Amino acid sequence: MILFTMMDMTQVKIEKEYLTQLVDFKLNHLRKKIEKILQKWGYTSSNKFLEDAKNGTISEAEEEAIILKNLEDEIDRLEHRKTIWLSQ
Repeated sequence: MILFTMMDMTQVKIEKEYLTQLVDFKLNHLRKKIEKILQKWGYTSSNKFLEDAKNGTISEAEEEAIILKNLEDEIDRLEHRKTIWLSQ
C-alpha cells in the first residue's frame, strides 16, 4: 500500500499494483503519442527528429518537436516516480 500525496495535499492510499498499472497505462499512452508524431514526419528516432527540427532540416516541425520533448520529459518524470514508489 502506498500513501500518495496530491499537490493539494490530499492523501490517497493505493495498492502498488494498481498504481503501477495506472502509471504503465499513462506511459504507454505517452509513447503512442510520440510514435504518432514520428510516423507523421517519417522518423523512427525521436532524437533525430528533434535534431532535424532544431536545425531546420524539417520545416514547420517546431511545434510538434516541443510537444514531443514535453512528452519525453513527462515519461522520464513518471518513470522516476514509479521507481521511487516501487522501492517504498
